[in-house]
Amino acid sequence: MPRYLTKSRFALALECPAKLFYTGKDEYPNRKSDNEFLEALAKGGFQVGALAKCYYPGGQEIDTLDHEQAVEQTNELLEQEDVVIFEAAFQIGRFFIRADIIEKKGNSVNLIEVKSKSFDGNSSSDMLNKSGYLDSDWKKYVYDVAFQKHVISKAKPYWKIKAFLMMANKNAAATVDGLNQKFLLRDHVDDRNYIEVIGGTSSEDLGKEILIRVNVDDLCDMIYEGRDSKTASEMGFEDYINHLADHYWNDEKIILPVHADCGKCEFQATAEEEQDGKISGFKECWRNQLGWQEQEFERPMIFELWDFRDKQKSIDQGIYHMDQVTADRIGKNAENDDIKLIRQSRQWLQVQRTINGDPDPYIDIDGLKEEMESWKYPLHMIDFETSAVAVPFYKGRRPYEDTAFQFSHHVIYRDGSIEHKGQYLNVERGVFPNYEFIRKLKDELTQDQGSVFRYASHENTILNHIRIQLQEISISDVPDKHDLIEFIRLITHSANHKGDRDMIDLLELVKLFYWHPIMGGSNGLKSVLPAVLNCSDYIKNKYYQHIYGKNSEIRSLNFEDGWRWIQYDDEGKVISPYKLLPPLFEDFDQEQAENLLIDDKLADGGAAMTAYAMMQFTEMSQGERERIIEGLLRYCELDTMAMVFLWEYFMNV
Repeated sequence: MPRYLTKSRFALALECPAKLFYTGKDEYPNRKSDNEFLEALAKGGFQVGALAKCYYPGGQEIDTLDHEQAVEQTNELLEQEDVVIFEAAFQIGRFFIRADIIEKKGNSVNLIEVKSKSFDGNSSSDMLNKSGYLDSDWKKYVYDVAFQKHVISKAKPYWKIKAFLMMANKNAAATVDGLNQKFLLRDHVDDRNYIEVIGGTSSEDLGKEILIRVNVDDLCDMIYEGRDSKTASEMGFEDYINHLADHYWNDEKIILPVHADCGKCEFQATAEEEQDGKISGFKECWRNQLGWQEQEFERPMIFELWDFRDKQKSIDQGIYHMDQVTADRIGKNAENDDIKLIRQSRQWLQVQRTINGDPDPYIDIDGLKEEMESWKYPLHMIDFETSAVAVPFYKGRRPYEDTAFQFSHHVIYRDGSIEHKGQYLNVERGVFPNYEFIRKLKDELTQDQGSVFRYASHENTILNHIRIQLQEISISDVPDKHDLIEFIRLITHSANHKGDRDMIDLLELVKLFYWHPIMGGSNGLKSVLPAVLNCSDYIKNKYYQHIYGKNSEIRSLNFEDGWRWIQYDDEGKVISPYKLLPPLFEDFDQEQAENLLIDDKLADGGAAMTAYAMMQFTEMSQGERERIIEGLLRYCELDTMAMVFLWEYFMNV
């Protein structure tokens, strides 16, 4: 097939032009091969695209995958004076694009690119930073539509084209119930996803529009003229895209210096894949640039250093490995022994112990003991699973409002006994669960005055968002709203408030008092858990026994009697408990789903969010649905059990 530069290939090149050479080739494993589908599913992106088309009744869709046929069918429709086309195809030279929506009235044409990204502004000026340049958060979206406008302008030079981004309007509330349920994802085959629109699509059926069109012609002009960034580009826009297109067409790699973003490159092969003949694109680039041999890749690199903010500066100065990092490069507090672990001292601890191959953990027992003596029993471990979808479930709700669909709750009593005490999971399609979620959580946590624990800030953030939702809603809709608000205030904090039972963040305790080489540069619970399990003989001996289950010594709500949390691999290492559970997905890589990138931030709980989206947005059998429900309950229970493991480790040491 012709190697056209499409808008998806152009978007990839914006991340790194070298990726154009690796993409689509079986010999170069791609860790994000299904990422676009999973992200669109988790955020409701398919529903946004379908809803946008509903706002253009009478539009005609080009659904063939054949490039030549798509262009031919597009041109036939464009012979009409006035027409709306979905997925219109344009090809000129080495460029081929398909536009989401083309609205043609004579020679005046609106190019509309639909994005599931949220927008809470009024015009394109809200996409600029304080210096008047294109904000980095908007670069890939505006460059996308600028690329399309340029290609169409070349293909149809007599057109007067206006370019728009159409996005979820965070300032618009749905005026009808059930809007979300109108759009059901039916299949994922042949590289296409089909949305079935259920029910009517009149203005009365859809209610007030919740998508906003923003004209970005001025931003496109900034890009074309090289005014979108403070740093001038070496090439003009047209020369640059021609440069990309020529290299991609000829299957030639674009060579550029190694940089800090290389650490996030998706074209990395595992050791097993390399043994099977696969090639790491990441290693290939670094070998070509730096002449490295395999042993250089085996030395710990600065990409592994936790929260290190000077990666690019270090790389520019030839610092690539941790054993090249000095204390002064990290900062003045790196070697300060008189303070608790802070970012710089923690980084230096990681550097020293990694270089020396020290297998022992660091643990500040005195600091931990002082902290733990303030806790009140029974201890409550809670974990939330949440979603934020573009098309609201209920009237009055806005795009991307937080939806809390699941929690798990473990209790630790003063005598050391442990119980999986409670849980909640909304499984009904189209239901906004937040208020029932809070009611159930309140029932769980108001039976005593014990300390409440979370891991990271997510639970505090979600509860404060729900508090705002409750404040905005009528008491006739939620009669117990004031009681729910007071409960939320009790266990949370905000800028000007701290509740009497404000949740204790175990992540902050880990940052202050604990580090293990197994954790590397991550403090996430799924990184801390293997460290804790592998270095605690107490936990290994206890949980190798069959003591966990519905009627076992440690009560569970979802695991049958005799479940063992500790099992070993062939090398005698503890297998991650998460790998003991069956996967939530049959068709997708669960680890990839777990590490979904949502708005450029790592979404902890990505697998649960995607599974919930599948139940809400896709057609599935009752058996599939029950399997996902069972999986969600077990995974969330394990999340709070992991917090229990951490408590047991701290108590034992």
